[in-house]
Amino acid sequence: MMGILWNLGAFLLALGILIAVHEFGHFWVARRCGVFVERFSIGFGKSLWRKIGKDGTEYTLAMIPLGGYVKMLDGRVDDVPEERKHQAFNNKALWQRSAIVAAGPLANFVFAIFAYWVVYLIGVPAVRPVIGEVAPQSIAAEAGISNGMELKSISGIKTADWESVNMAMISHIGDQEMVISVIEPGTEYEVQRTLDLTDWSFDPEQERVLTSLGIAPYSPAITLVISQLVDDGAAITAGLRLNDEIVAINAKPITEWQQVVDAIRSHPSQALDIEVLRDGEPVKLTLTPNAKEQRDGEVIGYAGFAPKVEPWPESYRINLQFGPVEAVGKAAEKTWQLVTLTFDMVTKLVTGDVAIKNLSGPISIAKGAGMTADYGVVYFLGFLALISVNLGIVNLLPLPVLDGGHLMFFAIEAVTRRPVSERVQDIGYRVGSAILVALMAVALFNDFTRL
Repeated sequence: MMGILWNLGAFLLALGILIAVHEFGHFWVARRCGVFVERFSIGFGKSLWRKIGKDGTEYTLAMIPLGGYVKMLDGRVDDVPEERKHQAFNNKALWQRSAIVAAGPLANFVFAIFAYWVVYLIGVPAVRPVIGEVAPQSIAAEAGISNGMELKSISGIKTADWESVNMAMISHIGDQEMVISVIEPGTEYEVQRTLDLTDWSFDPEQERVLTSLGIAPYSPAITLVISQLVDDGAAITAGLRLNDEIVAINAKPITEWQQVVDAIRSHPSQALDIEVLRDGEPVKLTLTPNAKEQRDGEVIGYAGFAPKVEPWPESYRINLQFGPVEAVGKAAEKTWQLVTLTFDMVTKLVTGDVAIKNLSGPISIAKGAGMTADYGVVYFLGFLALISVNLGIVNLLPLPVLDGGHLMFFAIEAVTRRPVSERVQDIGYRVGSAILVALMAVALFNDFTRL
């Protein structure tokens, strides 16, 4: 229950920040263009707090925090006195109306740059993208990718860490090939490898993008020494202790941690004979893993302990931290990568290269907000930047209920030299609303199937 409340709180905080940023973009440019703003609202419905500013604008915090709006003086909606017509939105020049509408998404992009700027000022600990293992006969293996290579760029996008690698690879869903620049072990020279994606099948619900290509990142060795025990878990009940080293299960010698995992998962509520080394002396115990049912109905065993992992070599560790000026360029570069990736994904969603089941809704966003908030302010800011870019791009889609729809009408007006008729706009709003509701329904359905 506490996890749900935490996710909800983080989601509402993230949503409130991004909505305020988006609407402030409209508000700020409207004021600069001489348009009178009657109300600036964060949320819909009944007002929880309101204040009339010195500028005459009513600032409101409303009950339903799922959006916001800026209500401007507009002769198409209300009767505007002659002396105030110069302050009405509909009486402004086409370029001014376009600027006001475009300012919302633009504010989201600017905020993303700011968020990443703060992230890079604070610094993000990461590891170099060195390949640990390549699966035989995989797409990566066929392209000549081998163990120990470090990924430097993907299709021209620099990949300093694994997050950048994943982002760049996902953008190639539906493509025929992927060009990767790598450094071979023991050298300093970059070479290019081309991955043939003709038969690439990637389902983000089932596997990671790296795994689907046959790539496993390098990770420090996992030992057989127990470093963590869960209170009241099956391991403690069996008598296991910290620093015990597992040497055999059911009289079968153990040489790697995956053998321990497989044995426990396949024996729910079944006794296992465990032999460990404790202070150099062999000790025999009986472990009965607890049973846990998975979402697909499979029952697996779990014991409540974790192994000691060797530390990362210092040469693999990096800290993505920059000075105030350099961080601006890095933040802008990261935001641009997100913008191009999101546009690619939206395009491929329309063309069918990306399945509609990959569309995520507010529940997935809430979970992401809660998880990143757990990790700290740097990761939460990165999450805000990601969602801010997505919000900006979604609002630029040419659906009449969105900013992109208004810009589409303005583009038509620029060509025809007259505004689009209210009847056509009304039909557009109805169709756009129906499409948007349908997309939201699909996203919510996808969210519930992932629970």
